[in-house]
Formats: sequence, structure tokens, C-alpha cells
Amino acid sequence: MFRLRAHLDQAVLPRLSLDEVCIQPLKSCLFLGVINTIPSIHFFLLIQDWFMGVPDPRAYAFLQRLMMLDHRARYIPVKQKNLDVSNSQAVHMSKSEDTDDDDLDALYSTNIESDQSKENQVHPMDVQMAVFHCSDSFLKQKMITKLSQCQYALPLLVPDLVTTNIECPLWTFRQITKTWKTSTTKDNSTTVTMKKMPVYNAETPMVSFFRLGSTSLSKSQLMNALINDRHNTFFHRNCPGSTKSRHLMDGVAEIAWYCPAGKPNDFFFDCIAFCNLHGDSLAIVKQREILTEMSSVIVVLVPTLEKNHESSAVISMLYKSSKPLIILSADNECSAVEMKPQKYKLGLKERSQSDVPEELKKIIRSILSGPQTSFQLKTMAKVSGVRVDEDTEVCQNGKSAAMELVKLIERMDVSEIKENFLPCQGQLWHEWCKINKELHHLKGNIEKEKGQKIDQLLELRQKQCDVSNSELMRLFTESLEGLPPNDREYFLKWTQILIDALSTDDLSLILQSYDETWSEVLVLKKKHEKSAQLNEKQAELEHLSKKLQSATFGLEHFFREMGQIYEAHKSLKRPSLGRRADWTKYPELAADLMIKGHPMELMDGDAGHVPLIWISSLLNEVIKKLGDQKVFVLSVLGVQSSGKSTMLNAMFGLQFAVSAGRCTKGAYMQLVKLSEEIKKDYKFEYVLVVDTEGLRALELAGNATLHHDNELATFVVGLGNMTLINIFGENPAEMQDVLQIVVQAFMRMKKVKLSPSCVFVHQNVTDISAAEKNMDGKRRLQEKLDKMAQQAAKEEVCDVECFSDVIAFDVQKDVKYFAQLWEGSPPMAPPNPGYSESVQELKAVILSKASQSTGILLSHFNAKIQDLSNALMNEHFVFSFKNTQEIALYRKLEVQYGNWTWALRSEMLNIENQLYPRIEKGQLDKVDKVYLEKQMSKKYTEITKAIVAYFEDDKDKEMLVQWRGRFEIKIKEFHEELVRGVKRKLDEVIQQNNARKKLDNKMTEFENNLLQKSKELAHLLKCSDADEEELIAQFNIVWSLWVKELTSDTKPIENISLEEDQFNVLEDLGVECSLIIESKHSQKYKNLSETGNYCCYRTHKKFEKLYKESQQSQKKADRDTGKQSKSLFGFVRQLIGMASTTQHEEEHKSKNSFQHEEQEMIRLFINQVEQECLEAMKSKPVAARGYSSTYLQELAKHVKQRVTEFESGRKYTFKKEFTVDLSLYVFDRAESWLLQSHETYKDNNDVFTYLDSKEKEYYNIFRSFCKGSSSAVVFGEMMCKNLKVSAVEAVCNKTGVDIAGEMMCSFPAFSGNRLNLEKHVLASLAEKEDFNSFIIYIQNPRKQVEAFIKKEVEKYMFATQKGKAQNVLNKNVEDITRLVSHALFEATQKLKNKKGDIEMWVEKFSSKLEPNLTLDTISCQNFSDINNFDFLKEEIEKGLKNITEDMSSLSLNKVNECRQKPEQILIDQLCNCCWERCPFCAAVCTNTMKDHSPDKHSVPFHRPSGVKGWHKSGTVDLVIDFCTTLVASDKNFRPEPDSEQSFPYKQYPTAGEKYASWSITADASRLAYWKWFVCHFQKKLEDYYNLKFQGRGEIPQQWKHLSKKDAIESLNEMCSLR
Repeated sequence: MFRLRAHLDQAVLPRLSLDEVCIQPLKSCLFLGVINTIPSIHFFLLIQDWFMGVPDPRAYAFLQRLMMLDHRARYIPVKQKNLDVSNSQAVHMSKSEDTDDDDLDALYSTNIESDQSKENQVHPMDVQMAVFHCSDSFLKQKMITKLSQCQYALPLLVPDLVTTNIECPLWTFRQITKTWKTSTTKDNSTTVTMKKMPVYNAETPMVSFFRLGSTSLSKSQLMNALINDRHNTFFHRNCPGSTKSRHLMDGVAEIAWYCPAGKPNDFFFDCIAFCNLHGDSLAIVKQREILTEMSSVIVVLVPTLEKNHESSAVISMLYKSSKPLIILSADNECSAVEMKPQKYKLGLKERSQSDVPEELKKIIRSILSGPQTSFQLKTMAKVSGVRVDEDTEVCQNGKSAAMELVKLIERMDVSEIKENFLPCQGQLWHEWCKINKELHHLKGNIEKEKGQKIDQLLELRQKQCDVSNSELMRLFTESLEGLPPNDREYFLKWTQILIDALSTDDLSLILQSYDETWSEVLVLKKKHEKSAQLNEKQAELEHLSKKLQSATFGLEHFFREMGQIYEAHKSLKRPSLGRRADWTKYPELAADLMIKGHPMELMDGDAGHVPLIWISSLLNEVIKKLGDQKVFVLSVLGVQSSGKSTMLNAMFGLQFAVSAGRCTKGAYMQLVKLSEEIKKDYKFEYVLVVDTEGLRALELAGNATLHHDNELATFVVGLGNMTLINIFGENPAEMQDVLQIVVQAFMRMKKVKLSPSCVFVHQNVTDISAAEKNMDGKRRLQEKLDKMAQQAAKEEVCDVECFSDVIAFDVQKDVKYFAQLWEGSPPMAPPNPGYSESVQELKAVILSKASQSTGILLSHFNAKIQDLSNALMNEHFVFSFKNTQEIALYRKLEVQYGNWTWALRSEMLNIENQLYPRIEKGQLDKVDKVYLEKQMSKKYTEITKAIVAYFEDDKDKEMLVQWRGRFEIKIKEFHEELVRGVKRKLDEVIQQNNARKKLDNKMTEFENNLLQKSKELAHLLKCSDADEEELIAQFNIVWSLWVKELTSDTKPIENISLEEDQFNVLEDLGVECSLIIESKHSQKYKNLSETGNYCCYRTHKKFEKLYKESQQSQKKADRDTGKQSKSLFGFVRQLIGMASTTQHEEEHKSKNSFQHEEQEMIRLFINQVEQECLEAMKSKPVAARGYSSTYLQELAKHVKQRVTEFESGRKYTFKKEFTVDLSLYVFDRAESWLLQSHETYKDNNDVFTYLDSKEKEYYNIFRSFCKGSSSAVVFGEMMCKNLKVSAVEAVCNKTGVDIAGEMMCSFPAFSGNRLNLEKHVLASLAEKEDFNSFIIYIQNPRKQVEAFIKKEVEKYMFATQKGKAQNVLNKNVEDITRLVSHALFEATQKLKNKKGDIEMWVEKFSSKLEPNLTLDTISCQNFSDINNFDFLKEEIEKGLKNITEDMSSLSLNKVNECRQKPEQILIDQLCNCCWERCPFCAAVCTNTMKDHSPDKHSVPFHRPSGVKGWHKSGTVDLVIDFCTTLVASDKNFRPEPDSEQSFPYKQYPTAGEKYASWSITADASRLAYWKWFVCHFQKKLEDYYNLKFQGRGEIPQQWKHLSKKDAIESLNEMCSLR
């Protein structure tokens, strides 16, 4: 904190609203960010309270404009208070209203009253110095650096406003670098030498100007004419906004450097410092003496040269000193006169303003041509009486730490520094990148080669770890970690300053050599002949290019080394023993700096690689510290040295390197925070700027290709929410190159469903004001973009006509023209004011577009970096890109979809449970679709609302919206399918009821007769005291008579004999009986779909033809001889001649050469035929009308027809055995359904079966009557029996649904999406280690998944969660008991009030039980005498107690016997998904939706093709390659076994629909699961397929180290997304 002098406190600071600020200095972070932009100066008079709500925004406006390189920042007009613009006058009017004489007095008066207040007038340099005094050291440094870029003079000596001590702000000069060219002429040839160095290190002559006394001439204006006659380097009294009074400039010495351009019209031929001491030097003694001592030439401006003048003593002293002196006299007219050596006098009176500067230049040039003292800025620290701002403790702490670090590397070549102290980012890292890229271009034995390369990568990482403890990096990271925040900032600045000084000389020399060599190459090329000299110079140029690349050295190399050390240790997964290892802290250290605005390297420009592990950890640390904030990613692309970084630095106050030779290499990212006052207008907290290495970079000219630029463009365009495309100049050829790269990048984004916006920035346009020219330029740009889009569309295989088809683009709004940066020719040219205005306009456009964007979460940005980088490793980006964030969101959505569909399914199951018993018991004979929809409407509405809420309220709703319509349709379709399915099921029950209606009527008649006969018989025996045995004997006698009487005209339904029918059906189709018997006996057909090899079933067509011809000729002979049986022998004899040459070949083929693709096609065909036949069979009304052998005939004919169709167009046919086995296989699969359906038919339609089931029931009725029970007791017993049957059925069905629901919610395997289920299935298979189960899964995954579900349900119900399942059952028992008790009470109470009969009571009782319980209809005609319903209630309650006790002891086995089995419910729910299989490895798609078009099929669990039996053609070598590795290799494949054309694996989607419908992204076959499986079951797999893991299919050694634990853990890794 500091205080200003009282009069300054009153005069300056309050006017600039800095009085409070100076208590807490302004910080640089205030202008590092996105803040409101001050409008153009032309409109400044119209604003008030614009910036931060302060009354006078000049100080803030000055700073902001300065940061945007607007050299007019000093000239900010002041709006007058209460100014009414509409009524303002050009001049002020006097308020005098007196006589004419008084008017004359007023005219001659010196003081005229004016409305204008002078309170607001502040000298522009007071604004600058006030801001300077009120800023912290970092903002001061940035401010002075920007002033230097604007070609303004800089404060060299500044009086302390409190102590009056002199301070030199040396720290503020530390980041300024000056470049100039000196020309020397020798032997009529001119040599131009370029020099570039930090200004504090430059040793130059210094010319100091003093004013002694008061004069009307402006010293500063005269100095401007010496330095730059087109720019006011020094502010003077005639500059706009200048005022008579100033408060903060007197005593300030400003310095500026003249830097020649190496041209003949240079004012001076070497760099010269000019120093201007403001104020009267007679009064400012201390500063004058300091400057006099340090100057090479002193120029003094005096009002007069007289001995008695107050200045004479000072002039006399200077005249006598050895310093060259030039005296400028304001009252003298004489030309320049050399009074004595190096002492000059020059008159200014009535001299031309152009003549004096020219004479001065000549004098100064003459003086400096001889020996002179030189000035070096850094020596100011040694000057007595001058305090240097770097002497503060915090600055010295940072400097000491940096010096300690730099001492290790001073006097070392930059390449030597990198090699010795930063070894991890050198050859080791470059070699790692090279091998890593080679992993995506494998050939030959892919898995073996891949394993070797992975070993090499780990070996390189180990080497990096071994050399990662350099002293330089230890000091650097210790300082980062140990220093306090402010000290650390100084440390970083000092480190950059000091290492810049080390590398600047090297860079200057190399650039100089590069320029000279390049010029020579151009001259040689003009000769249009290839000479040895040209080749030599081009080789030299290439060498210089590499040297230039290695000569750059900055802080980014330290952070790059930190990244590589971290990646190396992290890759080796080294556990840290004891205290936390140093390398683990690196991401946190870097994250702290990134949050504070330091740029971080995203892509290594030297290696052309993204260090993914480092970047991911870095961003994760940023997320930990800031939270998962939303950012708007702004990427910038353009040709190298086109001003991208300069533009970004001006726009947002960033810190990207901009100087020639230090251009951005690779890509850097920097966080820019939104200011508080504008944050409310945006949906994100930060802008994340990604600046890139220029396209067509000079360093890459000799060895890089268009591929590098395409990769870089694709990467940054993919990352950005918006991309700025920076076009420099008006060269059509250069523009075309850039546009081609950019358009192709946008085309790729379109194909992978990323949609960034873009703005074209056309820099260095000569005349941006000409509207007509701009329109023409836009038209030409549009034409070029359209043309490039069409060209890119051909390469990317995309239907595009114009650029706007690729991306939303409006050429009128999305193209901005920038004036050239410099107003004149560097190095003395200031920035063009139009450039600053263009930056502001562009910033406004960016923010306008950004306001419409929701940005992206940092975690999503992190994932996108990984996705883009991984995809770019492969040649074909579009086929390789995997949007991790989209995949994660889609998987989450799949889980929700499962929840929604389960909610609908469980509701429909409950409705079915209510309706099914009513229909079954004949109480409902029609179910409308509308009725079912009405029953479901409440739940369906609830789910649709949940869907809307999910898509509208989720934090990722912008990305989710792409699936919303599709999922809403799918839920609607699912709901409709549920309704249709239940209606179909219930209609079948109704159909069955209708079919047996006649029987039901007969049954009712039987029941009434039986009941009446039982009652009569009991009445006859009632009086006798018969025991139980006698009652049974009596009942059996009459029962037999009753059954015979009732069924005299009825035949029983016979059982079916499927085996006999199968024989008959096949024989009718012409199959030999022996063949059928043989197949039945071998039972090979039972596992037909899981057979490893189908070679034994096929015959090549040429042998088939020969065989048929032999048969025909033999049959003709046999008609004469009667020996038809020898036909086969004849065929064999005809073949015997060729047997010796073909037998081995055919045997080999039959075992191995039958293409794997064909094997799989046969297997697929078998499964398809099975599915078709089962569907056909299940459509038959067997349960309603009974079984017929014609159903089997239809299946057999269908099988035969499909086999014939399959054979057509192939080079082989099937033997008869195949048709027989396939038919028997289909029969076998249908058998259980047929038997069960026929049993249902028999139960429902056979009178004898029905009567057998009723015998015990009627004996009990008979016995009750015999024992003297009343009708109420007997009826109660009948009702209880009825209740028990219905209650047990209802309880079990409800329990089945509830257990399924419980498992859907809480059982890990069932509570996620389809992928989660697949993971658990595979994990279960590994745990069991049963090879046969694996084979079932490989050949028929759905079968194994269903088996897994059944097994897990069984374990859940009877082992792991038995208690929980039993509780569900018990609860349902309690609910039903409660329901019955309530219904019993209600029905009895109503009958009491209404005086009804037994039929009314039954009706009321039944209605109260519905819909949860439905009773069989009980005939009441034999119980009409019941009238005491309380008694009846008591009897039923007694029975209900027994029923409850019985149900309480119900076994869970009973649930598995009910109609709603938990396992089947879960199978229906979980297996209603996609079952498509990968065309390469046959892994099954894991999408939760059955039809998920247009989303492609995908699965993370791809596997070696040999698992499915693939082998190399013509060999017995099983294939071990993963398709996820193959798609990144350079190998080819044939889409079909007989295809003539082959396709690159990298372009697999072009091979046909079945390939195009899959998304297979390269993952370097990371999944350990199938590797373990192959090793663990190697022998069994070889035996099963009769093939070997040998040759190119030899199992890599690395696989053999994998354990079962590794295998199971790899499943979790593949399922979990970053």
C-alpha cells in the first residue's frame, strides 16, 4: 500500500477513480479475461458509466485499449458532464448581458466565464502515469511491454511520489525485445546484419535531451522527428487531449530506441537510445546528472544563450565535460556550428521544422560514427541514487531461484541443455511417438508385432524414468512447489527472461543464416537448372531448419519435461512407497498455473503428439480445483506467422509467444475467465483458447507433409466450439492451401457429428474500407470454399455441393477483414489503429456467437482430446473417431431406457395378471386394444413425462437432444408392442375358451348333476353310521356309474407320439430309414448350431455332378441286372483313378480349407431356419385345437426348401445327412413346446381328465353331507377350495413379477444396460472356466445369455437372496389374505342390509376381490337354502385361516411353476435387444435397443477371430488378430469367401452394408479377457476346431502372463469410459 502526495490525491486520482484502487494496486489478471469492450473512440463521447460503474472510465479505458495494441489509447476525449448532445453548441456563449461598452470590456478581458468545467481535464500522460503508479509490478511490466509495441517512449526514471527518490522500473523492461538490421558497406557491397536481443541487454549509444528553462518549442516533438516523423513516440504539447497543466510527468525520464531496418533511408545505421527528461532540467538536478553520466550525446534546449541566464552554469559544465554536446537555442537563427570537437550549437529561431531535425541527425550520426560510450539498461541497477524496482524481496526471491536454475545451463548450447537436462522430451519421447504411431500401421504378424512394440514403449518409458531426475528439473519443480504464490510468479517470469536471453543470440544467428541461404536458393532456382550447388544449399537449408527447431527454448520445455516424467512413471504404474512421489504432484502444480492464466502445451509441436496421460491428469486437477466448469473452446488456425497469437493476445490479454523464431509450435491452451459483469449473459464460466502452430510451418517445410497440417487442423477444429480461420495476405495460392485443409477438417467433423462454428479472419488486407472490394473478396472466398468442399467431399466420400452443406456459414457475417498490423514498415512502425478496431469487432462477433452456445464441460473437453487424438492416430479419422462423451451419455440413456421399458412391462404384467384369470375362468370373453391402452394410460403418461423431463433437465441436454425423437418413438413402439403382445396372448386364451365352449357347458351340467347326486346319496346314507372306508366304497361304486353315464358318448384324447411322426414325415420326403436311425442314434443333430466344423456335411459340386451321372448310368444298368445297390460302388470305381491325387487335398480341405466365413454362414443359416420354424410352429393353435402331424410335415418341407435355396450359387452342396440332421434339430427344438401345448389342450378339453380331477372334490362334498353338514358348511368348503387355488395362483404370479422387478433394480447384472449384462455374462463364464459354456456363448450368444439369466435368478431365489425373495412372497400372501378378509366382510354386510340370496352374496364377494383375485364360477342352484350369511362368513374365515397357513409355507419353487416365471420375465425384458454380430469376430452388438438405426452396431468386447474358428486360408493356423487392431493396420480383407476384390481394414465400412453398419474403433486390442481365454483353453480350442495356434497364429508371450483376474478386470476397464 502506498499514499500519494496530497495535491496529487486531490488533482488526479479522484478524477480517474483511482483513489480507492491505489490502496489495493491494479493486477494484471483484471485484463486477462473476457470483459466488456470499450467502444470505438469515435463513439466514446456518447458513453458514461461504461466500465465497472466508475464515473470516469479513462484509466481503465486507457489500459484496455493499450492491451489491444491501440496506440490511440492516450487520446481519449472526455465527455462533459450534463452535456445535452442534441442542443450542444460548437462554441460557448458569454453570459454577459451589459451594454456595448461592457461587451468591449469583456472582449479585452483575459478571463471569460465559461460553462465548461476544467475539473475533468486530465493530461493524457497523467492518466498513463497514474495507472502506472497504481498497478502491481506484473501489470506494470505488461503495460510497458504494450507501450513498447505501440512504439511509445517508456519511463526510465520515475520519481517516487512519496519519498522523491528516483526509481528505475527495470523489471518492466525485462520482456521487451528489439530487432534491427545494420548495414555495412565494403568493397561496393552492402552487408545487412540482423540483431535481436532483450532491450535490457542491448548496448547502444544514448542521446539524452534536456530542457533548461522555459521555451515555447517542444523538445518532445523535435525528438519524434528524429525517431519516427509519422508517430508521436514522445507525447508533446500539440498532441490531442494535451492540457496546459500536468502533475505526474515532471522529473520522469522516458526512453525510446531507434531501430534501423537495414535500408538506405534509415535515419541512423545502428540502434540508438533516445532519452527525454520531462520538465525543466534546471530544477530536476538528480535525474539530469544521472542521464548526463550515462549518455553518449547530450542535447540541450535553451530559450537563450546568454551568460547571465540561469542555464549558463549547467551549459558551462556540460561544455567543459568530455561528453558530446549539442545546444539548441530558441532565440538564435544560426545553422549548426561545431564550436570545438563534439560541441555543437544550433539555432532554432525561424527555422523550418524539417530542416532542424535533418541537421540534428547529421550531427548525431557524425558524433556516433566515432568512439563513444554505450548505454546498457541493466546497468541502472548499479547507478548510485537510483532505486531499481527489482530490489523488492519477493522479486529477489523469484530471481534467486531462477538464477540458481539458470546457472546450471549458462554457456551451454540449447540442444546440449535439452539433451543433458531435459532428456525425457528428446530422443526417447520422439522414439516413443514414432513407435506408438506404428502401432496403427501394423503388417504381417500383427499381434506379435504389436506385443513387441508395446514392450518397446514400456522400455522407453523405463529409460525416461531412469533419466528423469536431472538437477535442473528438480530445482524447477521444487521452486514451483515451495515458493509462495507471488514469489512463484516472479520465479516463472525470471526463468523465462533468463532462458530467453540464453537462446536469443543463437536464434538470431540461425535466422540470419536461414535468410541468407534461402535467398541464395531462390536465386539458384531462378536459373531453372538443378545443380549440385542448389542441392547443397537445399541440404544446408534443411539443416538450418532443424537447427532452428532445436534452438527454441522456453518455459514450455520445462512443463513438457514434467509431462513426460509424469507419463513415464504413470505408464509403468509404479506404486509410491511411503511419502507421495514428486512426480505425482506435477499435474497439480501445472493446474495451479493454468488457472492463473499460464498457457499449457496441448500438443507437442516437436513430436507432433498429444501427451494424453499428462493432459488428462492436468485437466482433472483443474476440475478438482475449479469444479467441472463449462468452457467455450475457441480454436485458431492459420498459416505460420500470420498474426494468430498476436490477435489472441490483443483480444484477451493472453501470453502466447509471438516473436519471429518463437512462433507457437504444436498447440497451446489457456483459460480465460469471464468477468463478473458479463458472466450472466453466457452459459459458461471460461473461454478456453487453443492457439496452434501455423499451417505450412517453415520448420516443417523439408520433411513434413500435408498430412501434418490435416491432423493439426482436424484436432483443433474438433476441439473448438468455434474456430477462427486466420488467412494472411491476398495470395490466392496460400489461401487455397489453408482452405483445403480447413474444409477437410470441417468435413470430418460433420461426418462424426461434431458441429463447431467458424469465422474467417482475413488479415493484412490492403484496403478494408472499400465495401465493393470486400464484397468481391467474400464472393471469391465463398467460391473457393464451395470448390474445396466439393474436392474434400470426394476424398471423404460425402455428398456435399457447397461449404454451407458442411457447416452453418454465412459469408456476409462470418468473414472479417483486418487491416495490416503495422502502420508502416517495421521495426519502427506503430500498430495500425484499424487493427485494434478489427480486434474489437471480431471479439464482439465471437462473444455474440458464444452467447448462443452452452459450451462444454471441462471433463467432456478432456474426453474429446483423448477421442480426437486416438482417432488421428489412424489414417481414416472418420472411421476411427470415437466420441467418448457421446458413448457415455448414450450408455446412461440406455439404462434409463431399460428403466422406462421395465416400468411399462411390469405395469402390463400386472394388468395381464388381472385379466388372464377372468378369461381363463370364462368370466370375460373379449379384450379390446382400447381397453388395454386405457388401463396403461396412467403409467404411459407418467413415463412420457419422465422422458421429457430427462431430455430437458439433464445437464447434457444439448448432446442428448440428438436421440430424443428416436427414443420417444421407441418407447411408443414398445408400448404398442406390449399392448399387442398381451392382447394376442389373451385372445389365444379366449380362442381356447371359445373352442371348448360346448365342453364347458357340458362340464357345468356335469357339476350340477354330480353335486345333486352327491347330495342325494349322502341323504340316503346319512342315517347310517358309516365309517370312512365304507363311505369311500359307497362313493366309488356310484362315481364309476356316474362317469360312465356322463361320458357314454365321449372318447378320451390320446397322447401324441412325436418320434413316430418324425420318422414318417422324413420317410415321406424320401429319406432312407437307416439314415434317420443313424442320425437319431448318434444324436449329433442335437448340437447342430454349435458344431465346430461343417465340412463333413458338404460335397463339392463337381463330385456331386459326377456322382449323379454315375447314379443315372448305374440305374440304367441295374434295370437289366437288378443290382441297383451297386450304383455307389460304380461311382467309387469311376473316381478311383483320381483318388490318389485328390484324396489328400480334399481331406486337408475338409478339415481346414473350408473358409471360416462359410462355416459361420452355415451356422447363421441353421439359426435362421430354427427361428423361422419355431415361429411357424408357435403360430399353430395346438393348445386350442390339438396337435396334428401335418405341422411337422410343414416344418420338414420348409427345411428342405431353405437348404435348396442356400445351396444355389455356391460351389458345394449339402449331403442328405445335413437336411436330416437339420430337420431333426428343428423337431427337437420344437418338441417341448408341442408337448406342453398338447398337454394344455388335453387338460382343457378331455372330459376324462376333467372328471378325474373332480373326483376328490366331490367325495369331500359327499362326505360332508353324510356327516350332517349344512349347505352353508359345504358351500364354505367349496368356496375355500376355490379361494386357495386362485389365491396361490395370484400370489405366485405377483411374486414372479415382483422378484423380477427387484432384480431389475438391485441385481448388478440386470440393473444396467445391455453392455453391463454382457460384461457380467463374460465374467461369469471366466469364473466357471467351463469350455462348453464358452462354446455355446461363442456359437449362440443369446442361448448362453438366457442360461445366465436363468442361473442367476435361481441363485437369487434359492441361495444368495433367498430370504429377500421369501419376504416378497410372504408380503403378497398377506396382501391377498387381507383382500379376502375385507371382501368377505363387505359382501356379508351388504347382504345383511339388502336381504339377498346366495347368488347375490357370491356376486358381491367376487366383485370385491377383483381385479387382484378371480374365483371359479360356483353353481348356487343346490345351495339356495343358505340364508345365514354370518354363519357362512364364519365358515369361510375358518377355512381362510388354514389357507393362509398353507400359503405362508409356500415354497419359492411354486413361483417357478406359475405362469409368470421371474426368469422368463427377465429374459423377455433383457433379451429384447440387438443380437447382430461383428462381421469379423462375431462378437455380439451390445446396444440395448433391438432396432437402433441409424446408430451403428458396436461392442467393446471384440476378440481374436480364431476364437470363432477363423484360420488363414490354405493352412491350419488359427487367427489371433483382433479386429480392433486390424482396423488400424495396413492389411486387407475380402468381404466374402468368393470375393475377388479386397478392401483395406482401415476402410472396412466401404466393403458392404454388413460392414458399414458396424462401428469398430481401434483400441490396440487392450481387452485381456479373450487373450486369457485363448491361452487358458488353447488345447481345447485346437481340438474343437481341428486347427492350431501356430505360424502367424502363434500366441504372443505377453498373453501367457495374463491371469483370470486380469481378464475380468479388463472387462470393467473396457466398459468404463474416461
